[in-house]
Amino acid sequence: MATIAKSNIFRIGGDLSVHRMGFGAMRLTGPGVWGPPADKASAQSVLRRAVELGVDFIDTADVYGPGYNEQLIREALSPYSASLVIATKGGMVRSGPATRENPGMSTNGTEEHIRKAIEGSLHDLGVECIDLYQLHRVDPATPIEETMHVFRALREEGKIRHIGLSEVSIEEIERARSVVDIATVQNVYNLATRKHFDVLSYCETNAIGFIPFYPQNVGPFAKSSVIAQIVARTAMTPGQIALAWLLKSSPVLIPIPGTSSVQHLEENMDACNIVLSAADMDALEQLDENQTT
Repeated sequence: MATIAKSNIFRIGGDLSVHRMGFGAMRLTGPGVWGPPADKASAQSVLRRAVELGVDFIDTADVYGPGYNEQLIREALSPYSASLVIATKGGMVRSGPATRENPGMSTNGTEEHIRKAIEGSLHDLGVECIDLYQLHRVDPATPIEETMHVFRALREEGKIRHIGLSEVSIEEIERARSVVDIATVQNVYNLATRKHFDVLSYCETNAIGFIPFYPQNVGPFAKSSVIAQIVARTAMTPGQIALAWLLKSSPVLIPIPGTSSVQHLEENMDACNIVLSAADMDALEQLDENQTT
């Protein structure tokens, strides 16, 4: 069984070292990311197995559950290893289970909400300081600068170590950085969806970690001849190849594949062992250029 190479790390904020294969905990909830998981013991086993395999970066959010996901992490992994980094997010409000028609979430970047949210996360995770606290979404009704002033104050109070953003443009990152240092950005990015390539390039230039969510999505490329050839040679799945592609695409990328299955978790970790050649990478890049907009 694969474990993560010790050399394959990124330093969040320049000082917080994590392996560049994390774990996204969102799926360890009930249907529609609402309520506790149906099998709590199984969900805890996934978290513990992830740590056994070398995962030292776990991503969650206060709206996963809401609350249940952070509590699950605490119950499964506390007392935490000194090397384990727990990242969570605030700035959204849940009104019910997510559906295809209605995500059941709204934004709130006000000081009142953010302060209430972080106190909830500190309690639910069982920590005194959150390693990486991310603004889940920018609130159109609250200038991002105002929200970042709150984040900066919380960092000065010792409740946050590093600050991140999610689903943002370069302009929004720069506005946030005018107030406080930004350590990470979490945007959708995968083999089939590369609309944030400009944001990734910006992050590379500025030593900002880029946490791609939905990292295993291969979309229309799943049955392409390019992926079929790599599958045949490596005996890996298209999803594993997508993870390997991310790891090789940029040194600032920190994929966070999520699953509720130990078997699937182990498959994801095996992606760390896939060796993609320069020709493989070129062919995968051409898939994007020829088949997506």
